[in-house]
Amino acid sequence: MAILAGEELRRRVLKWTPPLVAPCAEEQLQPNGVELTLAEVGVWRGAGRLGFDNDDRVIPEAEALAFDDDGWITLDAGGYAVTFRETVNIHDDLCAFARPRSSLLRMGATVATALWDTGYRGRSRALLLVASPAGVRLRRGARLIQLVFLKLPAPLADGYAGAFQGEV
Repeated sequence: MAILAGEELRRRVLKWTPPLVAPCAEEQLQPNGVELTLAEVGVWRGAGRLGFDNDDRVIPEAEALAFDDDGWITLDAGGYAVTFRETVNIHDDLCAFARPRSSLLRMGATVATALWDTGYRGRSRALLLVASPAGVRLRRGARLIQLVFLKLPAPLADGYAGAFQGEV
């Protein structure tokens, strides 16, 4: 496997249908990935449940928190549900993973994500962990993670078909 980078990454984001990530500003394109931005922050109301079978899975609702009039939100130490602004479309010859931006780490926060499987489409969600006792302030649209795409040896005929396909 190889990382999708440079001009091929740019082409797949800006010129392919469907694009890997949309909408996407030039500032979000990096040499080895695409940055995803903050749309919503929420807190969970209730406990989740996960067993071996998906029949045992319960994902609790996350109640959206309000940004101030200037588009900022102050978050205390703790865990938060974040939704990204962009729609991700993982092509049949790719999968993806994400890493937090180093600026986020340097202020005492990180984002935990899962693997983006071949064929996934949607506006993804992730876990924002604020470790700093002083908390953090984030602006709506802040670039939180860099999505890195791995090229598979060959396209997959059957991609992701799970419960989170088409998240909005």
